[in-house]
Amino acid sequence: MKIEIHKGNLIIANNAKLCKNFFFKAKGLMFTKPLSNGSALILESPTQGILDTTIHMMFVFYPLNIVWLNSNKVVVDIQKKVKPFKPWLSPKKPAKYVLELPCSTNCIKIGDKLEFKQKGI
Repeated sequence: MKIEIHKGNLIIANNAKLCKNFFFKAKGLMFTKPLSNGSALILESPTQGILDTTIHMMFVFYPLNIVWLNSNKVVVDIQKKVKPFKPWLSPKKPAKYVLELPCSTNCIKIGDKLEFKQKGI
């Protein structure tokens, strides 16, 4: 499912992919080419928590900005320019969503409220 990520009137990503399935979340961006500007991956957890939204960067060959959002889509943690092959990344506060974004995406801060909109709707 293709999604746009908005922060107010600003479009953070116009080509985001939402992953709810365990297989797609486990694979994430492993063995892929770097995300282009405007692209993102959204990993949705069935529940809000820290362990449920812990990720890794194994076999991701490029740095990323990682953003965690709670169930209200409010940013609870950010890690910028995370290097490849980092084995463990956890949010400081419970989250429901993990955004994997290009390092060029620098307009998000803790406390920001984001919105996901299905493309074409």
